[in-house]
Amino acid sequence: MRHVLLLGASGNIGGQSLDILAKERDSFSLDAISVGRHIEKIEPILKDFPSIKFVCVQEENDKAALSSAHPDIHWYSGDEGLKEIIEESNCDMVENALVGFSGLVPSVTSLRLNKILCLANKESLVVGGEIIESLLKQGKGLLYPIDSEHVALAKCLSKVKREEVDKLVITASGGPFRKLSRNELGNVTPEMALNHPTWKMGPKISIDSATMMNKGFEVIEAHYLFSWPVDKIEVLLHDESEVHSLLLLKDGSYIADVNKPDMHGPIEYALYEGKSTFKVYHKDNIHDFGPYHFHEFDPKRYPAVPMCLGALRDAGIKTTVLNAANEEAVHLFLEGKIPFLDIEKACALALRNFPNIIRPTLRDLLSTDSLARLYVRRMFGQR
Repeated sequence: MRHVLLLGASGNIGGQSLDILAKERDSFSLDAISVGRHIEKIEPILKDFPSIKFVCVQEENDKAALSSAHPDIHWYSGDEGLKEIIEESNCDMVENALVGFSGLVPSVTSLRLNKILCLANKESLVVGGEIIESLLKQGKGLLYPIDSEHVALAKCLSKVKREEVDKLVITASGGPFRKLSRNELGNVTPEMALNHPTWKMGPKISIDSATMMNKGFEVIEAHYLFSWPVDKIEVLLHDESEVHSLLLLKDGSYIADVNKPDMHGPIEYALYEGKSTFKVYHKDNIHDFGPYHFHEFDPKRYPAVPMCLGALRDAGIKTTVLNAANEEAVHLFLEGKIPFLDIEKACALALRNFPNIIRPTLRDLLSTDSLARLYVRRMFGQR
């Protein structure tokens, strides 16, 4: 029986995780959750999971009110509360389904305390990849990805020898604007960007899909998760989002994970620590997997991806600058304060103007994140 702390229980991935945990009560006990500002979701979750004894919310005032209503539960608040609930809940498994930079410290804390980390928070590896890689090499904790692309790669890599693989191929839908040219992106709205063609996702991730920043982040994740050279990881556009990633073998054939675009499977794979039953497919030609449409990735159409790869190659603090600039610019776009293409402009400007710090500490990451956000707000949010 695994005792689980679910960070981000109120979000899209969190909700699907609750579905699985409710059906698998013989294997998992949900002992702790975080819900951010979505306190309206607490009562139904507590009703479904009376095993919960630890809850973290965002606001201190909410914590005080909820403590009175539920004195038998340990309450926490804010970013410090996320760290404390990991330390004090005694859960052996932490699912990090938080969105954005706020997931970094919980991931690092979980591994330092030798927890099993089921990771849906891209930013943990994008920003803190070097630190997390070091912790895992020291034997601190275990990490299982939840992103469908990386679960697919993990499944496929388990079926072959590493030396048989030429490239990792990460598929991408192309987002809601995949049929638009660069010139047609100037007037797109947040409402248009949130209308993803194949996946149901939260606002921030939906915008990242529209810019394809998420795909650049996924290449960074794959680099750290599988210790794979970045020059041997490719992006391939795939309309239907049913081939979730592939291996190109040295003999020219492919191995792929093929499933409907649904996150329940990847979440279950992570919760069961890679031991759930799954099937992958080996085909001589990429078009043999089904009546699917694949398209070559164009870095000029989606400059966010090469921007991510450049930041990764520069190493140090650059991916932190990129992530912070992107998060802040996405917020500005959703608030209607900047046009869509300014998201990329804000990221490029921040990368150009922030000096690098090689082998940054966690404190360096936290400080740089704050400064880069402030920079983007001042440069773009006050026009």
